[in-house]
Amino acid sequence: VQLQASGGGLVQTGGSLRLSCTASGRTSSGRAMGWFRQIPGKEREFVAAINGDGRSAYYADSVKGRFTMSKDNAENTVYLQMTSLKAEDTAVYYCTARTSVWLKTGSDEHTYWGQGTQVTVSS
Repeated sequence: VQLQASGGGLVQTGGSLRLSCTASGRTSSGRAMGWFRQIPGKEREFVAAINGDGRSAYYADSVKGRFTMSKDNAENTVYLQMTSLKAEDTAVYYCTARTSVWLKTGSDEHTYWGQGTQVTVSS
């Protein structure tokens, strides 16, 4: 499974961005997927995850109410809509996929990782 993320960029505090991640390869559809982020020098941090059918999502407390993850299985694509962005949201964001349909929040439970896309929020 290959994951291609896009949509990162520079935005001002309070602004919005939408990240996209398209999965390709054998049996890439129907998997639970997630988003993690990492600041240089710090550990990767869970952001959001969604079940394989796209009906249930879970968010880190730090983004709950501001970020929304969705899944289009027909397009093998997940999205992360980010609103009310803060300077502390600045990080490289990674798209992930599991071998299961059930969402998990641990980074070691996500087998496939995309290349990362930079999100910078300026104050």
